[in-house]
Amino acid sequence: MNDPSEQAHDPLDPGLKAIVSERRQLIGLAYRLVGSLSEAEDVVQETYTRWYALSPAQRAAIDSPGAWLTTVAGRICLDLLGSARARRERYVGEWLPEPLPGQVAWTSGRPPAADPADRVTLDESINMAFLVVLESLTPAERVAFVLHDVFRYPFAEVAEIVGRSPAACRQLASSARRRISATRVSPAPIARQAGLVKEFKKAWEAKDIEALIGLLDPDVKAVGDGGGLVSAALHPFEGREQVASYLVELAHKASGLELLERTVNGRPGLVLRQAGLTVAVFAFHVAEDRIRHIWGVRNPEKLRPWTDVTR
Repeated sequence: MNDPSEQAHDPLDPGLKAIVSERRQLIGLAYRLVGSLSEAEDVVQETYTRWYALSPAQRAAIDSPGAWLTTVAGRICLDLLGSARARRERYVGEWLPEPLPGQVAWTSGRPPAADPADRVTLDESINMAFLVVLESLTPAERVAFVLHDVFRYPFAEVAEIVGRSPAACRQLASSARRRISATRVSPAPIARQAGLVKEFKKAWEAKDIEALIGLLDPDVKAVGDGGGLVSAALHPFEGREQVASYLVELAHKASGLELLERTVNGRPGLVLRQAGLTVAVFAFHVAEDRIRHIWGVRNPEKLRPWTDVTR
């Protein structure tokens, strides 16, 4: 039996609780769709605004509030992705997804999909390498793929969000799957990733160019994102000698900086702090015992989730 005193202190009725409980799921979906936590939060805020704009009778007529919220959030993301393409063409330098601290999965609570082609896990779909690949998809492909292959929505529901037939949405997801598979390289085990990132940190701090070269894949690519707000390389560096030289040059210029091992989008990464503030976050893709990609986010607008991260 529930404690009446607990009920008295709980201002939410069961129906409202159910709506509020969807927020975490919606944030997770929107982040994967737009690649920005701040924009994902705006999407969810707008979704709830539209829910509360309905009359009580309209809300009561909705059989599944969770499905309604997902449909609205998905459509808002689809519109946002369309406008984001134009905005990113004007972006200063390279655009990278917003990095997230800690272990962030946002479980969907849905049963495993029957579709044998659906092999993407929530953990995989949050890492930087995967999010960067999603950026190459069209808005409709991205929404159809993430909803179906990651969050396991049937194509009948995806069709309601994308505004196309279930068959068309199946084709969109299939096209996205092919493009993702073509660029996908299985990462090393997490323990090995952590070990390589630790070695990378030591070599970088020591300004040891030979050690850095030994940790990097011959075709390694390093991408920076300053957004025009802080200094960052406007174009990627490719090749281990060029990347290592650039890193050592940065280390010589730096002063009063602290490099810390942290989890970035669920994978081992590094955080650069100065005077107690996070000034850069680095994500890595490690495969076959070498670092293949480095993504460095310096845009301060993308580092807000790291403001209070100290451990």
